[in-house]
Amino acid sequence: MEFTAKMIADVLHGTVEGNENAAVSNFAKIEEGMPGTLTFLSNMKYAEYIYTTKASIVLVNSDFVPEKPISATLVRVPNAYEALATLMQIYNQATQAQQKIEIEQPSYVAEGVKVGPNSYVGAFAYISKGVTLGENLRCYPQVYIGDNVKIGNNVTLYPGVKIYKDCVIGNNVILHAGCVIGSDGFGFAPTATGEYEKIPQIGNVVIEDNVELGANTCIDRSTMGSTTIRKGVKLDNLCHVAHNCEIGENTVMAAQGGLAGSTILGKNMMIGGQCGFAGHMTIADGTMVGARSAILSSIKKADQVMGYPAEPKMTFFKGQVMLRKMPEIAKQVDALQKEIEALKERL
Repeated sequence: MEFTAKMIADVLHGTVEGNENAAVSNFAKIEEGMPGTLTFLSNMKYAEYIYTTKASIVLVNSDFVPEKPISATLVRVPNAYEALATLMQIYNQATQAQQKIEIEQPSYVAEGVKVGPNSYVGAFAYISKGVTLGENLRCYPQVYIGDNVKIGNNVTLYPGVKIYKDCVIGNNVILHAGCVIGSDGFGFAPTATGEYEKIPQIGNVVIEDNVELGANTCIDRSTMGSTTIRKGVKLDNLCHVAHNCEIGENTVMAAQGGLAGSTILGKNMMIGGQCGFAGHMTIADGTMVGARSAILSSIKKADQVMGYPAEPKMTFFKGQVMLRKMPEIAKQVDALQKEIEALKERL
């Protein structure tokens, strides 16, 4: 599949600077660009590479001003990073159109379950009774779909995904390899003998439209009601969401984040890697959480927080500055203590 600079500019409503017939058939990072590839420049930390890249076409922001001659053809757009995402989506959709449509054998589809049009079910997949499947399903090998699960249109389930009974998956959802949806919440009641009695987890998980979950991410079913992932949420690899949690629309969380039970995250949050949230609390819409932070109580107003326990960003930074000064301060305190002792001896 080949695209010219003019075709790309037309799709993106951009302008061409250079050879409008320059053609590309693949993507590359700007520092690794080769003839026939398209790349982009949005972060000016990489600006030096635009003068040496061998890529045929470079997407740049409309206000980019070169300091030296550039051999590549430029396509100017309002936002180069966003434009790249648009192009890659078009490329991916065109590639998917060429994918196979079949039910491979051996696989199991329960009696009465209808696989929707334009769908693919890979070998060793297991689809249980009462399941509802939408159109354009991509169900890769070794996927398990439990009883009465409902799955919308344009859903991709990569190898090894497991969806327990009664869960609901919306439209345009992507679950990467090893995701587990609807495993039991961590509910145990201590007994008089010091043992723990399991509390049945009789709820489910609801994942709304346009959600993407990274590899080996686990979403626990609720004790009662639903654990809910609202539309547009993106979770990285190895995240864990406990029972009865809710993640608000368009919130994103980097790898290894974890939510304890009954945590409610607001909309449009940005959460760094390895963050932990204590249970039974609510976090305000738009809150930004720095990597490796521990959030131990509710946040009622949008803020930027980080640290253990998490605190406002500037408070955290000031504290870090003071920590670096602690050896010097300790010496000063020790010297002052000695002076005080000396004064006492003179009195």
